[in-house]
Amino acid sequence: MHEGEPHGRGPGRLGWLRAGVLGANDGIVSTAGLVVGVAGATVEQGPLLTAGVAGLVAGAVSMALGEYVSVSTQRDGEAALLATERRELEADPEAELAELAALYEGKGLSPATARRVAAELTEHDAFAAHVDAELGLDPDELSRPWQAAGASALAFTAGALLPLVSVLLPPPDARVPVTVVAVLLALALTGAVSARLGRSAVLPAVVRLVVGGALAMAATHAIGSLVGSAAGL
Repeated sequence: MHEGEPHGRGPGRLGWLRAGVLGANDGIVSTAGLVVGVAGATVEQGPLLTAGVAGLVAGAVSMALGEYVSVSTQRDGEAALLATERRELEADPEAELAELAALYEGKGLSPATARRVAAELTEHDAFAAHVDAELGLDPDELSRPWQAAGASALAFTAGALLPLVSVLLPPPDARVPVTVVAVLLALALTGAVSARLGRSAVLPAVVRLVVGGALAMAATHAIGSLVGSAAGL
């Protein structure tokens, strides 16, 4: 094995970490856009606090619900595949053994070696051997909807707190500049972390997030200013 190269179930955990980083990024961008937009209309702390907290709660709930529904659907599909595999093993174990051997032969083993490997794995745990080779699943590590929903909500909340605090603590004249700087720095950090987790180039990931976040805040601030002026705020 090469140092730093993922093996075994590592990519699954990597995906979970990446999802957390992206959830935090969503919290940063959506809440920053909301509070900067409101700040374009008014510098009063009350409306900013109300909008920020409402956006944080609504976003966290939405993220959690969406993740729960998505992962529940995935888990249902995984359970259905496992049930089908159990039925096939009970109905025709010899055909399943031949299928397993063919899978290993397709990966480069000789017919005799593939048959021997399939037979030994089947003798040890036929069900685990088949679901791993055919489906790429581990029956003990199926998707967890509640865990995914909780992690998504927490990640979003953690990200959303930064722009909310940044826009409330400074004096009125400094609220938007301080929030913009804090958000862009946070987006640069999340871009770097996500790139490292995905083993990709850091600079393009950082630039994408920073430019996207800057455009989002510029747009919402401009719209907030226009709406505030029209409403006489």
